[in-house]
Amino acid sequence: MDGIVVTESFRGRELFIYLPPSYETSRANFPVVYVQDGGDLFDPRQNHSLARLERMFALGELGELLLIGIKPKNRLDEYTPWPAKALSDKFGDFGGLGFRYLSFLVEDLKPYIDSEFKTDSRRQQTGMIGASLGGLISMYAAYLYPDVFGKIGSISGSFWYEGFIDFMQAKTVATGLKIYMDVGRIEGIGKRTIQKDMVSKTKEAYTILKNNGLTKETLRFVIEEGAPHDLKIFSRRFPESVKWLYTNETEG
Repeated sequence: MDGIVVTESFRGRELFIYLPPSYETSRANFPVVYVQDGGDLFDPRQNHSLARLERMFALGELGELLLIGIKPKNRLDEYTPWPAKALSDKFGDFGGLGFRYLSFLVEDLKPYIDSEFKTDSRRQQTGMIGASLGGLISMYAAYLYPDVFGKIGSISGSFWYEGFIDFMQAKTVATGLKIYMDVGRIEGIGKRTIQKDMVSKTKEAYTILKNNGLTKETLRFVIEEGAPHDLKIFSRRFPESVKWLYTNETEG
């Protein structure tokens, strides 16, 4: 790895921060991607995401950027937009405190990051991405803070969440957004809860966004054949999702 990883604590919350290879020597300000679940998607001790991203940097396929991994305090509360009952007795109910978490990120964390690091704080250079419930709350941010985040990534987002498709149908996304979505073809198979609708609900979400006027230049939807709902697979798709969001690719 040519860049460096920094761990910090901000107001009791652990941050896993990646600074790209030229960060220390460049006078430039860098785009920023806020990533759910700490370093799960790009921690070099867990996966090869950073090695793949740095290869893209070296080949000129992607400009260098900062990754800010934010560890949740309680993801069932912070990554859900409103309360809902648990899907099984193995877990607690969903707390629905996503609005509070996003408010913290926008009003407290982002100003701190922009003041302490060399960031390009403009909307079009500020992204948010996550997987599973992290993908759900990232999409929720597109509606709550359209003037802050210009790029949204939802890797296997939990669009089955009670009421979320209805919420999307009732709202309109802001112009100028660039959104990446994906899902594994076999996600939800064998589930007896509403999670069995993982693929169909993700397709519905995609259709809603497309009907809102997003085009192939601003909306990408990938279905990975044979892929289950698994962190290793999310991490494998992470570099390509970032690449698409921060370059001018138009395929798909």
